[in-house]
Amino acid sequence: MSNDDRKKIKIGKISIGHSKKCVIQSMCNTKTYDANATIKQIIALENAGCQMIRVSVPDEKSAIAIEKIKEN
Repeated sequence: MSNDDRKKIKIGKISIGHSKKCVIQSMCNTKTYDANATIKQIIALENAGCQMIRVSVPDEKSAIAIEKIKEN
């Protein structure tokens, strides 16, 4: 793969790929529909230096909770 084939991807304010440095990332292991537990874990990950945090949205309850999570 040549350098021209590598792509830079922007996720919010963070750029990944191509010549960018590695990003510290993790994924929550809480039930996303439990917004308070998910928010608490996101804050703990952020305090530990995590730059990108993923959450799953496997069902409608979780999709509804995303609004509260995003607000916090």
